[in-house]
Amino acid sequence: MSSIVETGEAGAVTKGHDWGLWLRQIRAILKLEIRKNFWGRRALLLYLLAAVPVILMFLLSTVDSDASNDIRRNWSMAQEIFGNIYEALILRTMVFFGCAWIFMNLFRGEVVDKSLHYYFLSALRREVLVAGKYFSGLVASAVLFTLTTAGSLFFLYSARGYPANVNFLFDGPGLRQVLTYISITILACVGYGAVFLVIGLFFRNPIIPALMVYGWEWLNFLLPPVLKKISIIHYLHTLSPVPMNEGPLATVVTATSPWISVPSMIIFTAVVLILASIRIRRMEIKYGAE
Repeated sequence: MSSIVETGEAGAVTKGHDWGLWLRQIRAILKLEIRKNFWGRRALLLYLLAAVPVILMFLLSTVDSDASNDIRRNWSMAQEIFGNIYEALILRTMVFFGCAWIFMNLFRGEVVDKSLHYYFLSALRREVLVAGKYFSGLVASAVLFTLTTAGSLFFLYSARGYPANVNFLFDGPGLRQVLTYISITILACVGYGAVFLVIGLFFRNPIIPALMVYGWEWLNFLLPPVLKKISIIHYLHTLSPVPMNEGPLATVVTATSPWISVPSMIIFTAVVLILASIRIRRMEIKYGAE
């Protein structure tokens, strides 16, 4: 924490609103927080969570010979099945709960560990602390779940064999699909991360609001068209490279263009982080109440 304090004191003497100072402080917070996110005692659960889809695809494409033969014989159906696995298992479950674990603990975990006051005693703006914490969680979640997505795709493609994959990736739509899946994963971390950061700041017990968000995201396909758009999964679903049927009970809604979906997610994230900054300005530490 000393690097943050020293940088803050120097900046306080020279200039009140110094973007260079704030960037240096954010970089210092990133170094501290990324180390905790990847090597802290809470990281083991994340690694186990991120490994589940990769292990599943490994078993389907390598261990189960019938499944690997089906992938080779009917590649179009295999892509559709993977699209459903990706959305249901990776996006709605692994990324969702992984982001919940990472981002809710950015501040709530510090309160539980009785260490948040060290940041509050440092000479840095609390908005800078929010930015540093958020970007550290985003780096951790994006790296981890991008590897999950890439690893799952690797085992899906491995079942087809080398020649077919080369043609599909470099002469067909394969590379674009891979990059789209990875981009959707990163965008999910951006949106869900902001939501869970705010939940961790506003609620002493964040489990109940997190489960409410989970239910809303899972039941999104049943909601009226107007309410469908008040969710993260709607915009992620519309970006899917493989069109998927949501089922006979799903409410039909016009797909949102990527040129609307991506900016909407970024604007939503910015608004949520502003709310987090307002909240943390008024936040008082009361460890005894936890």
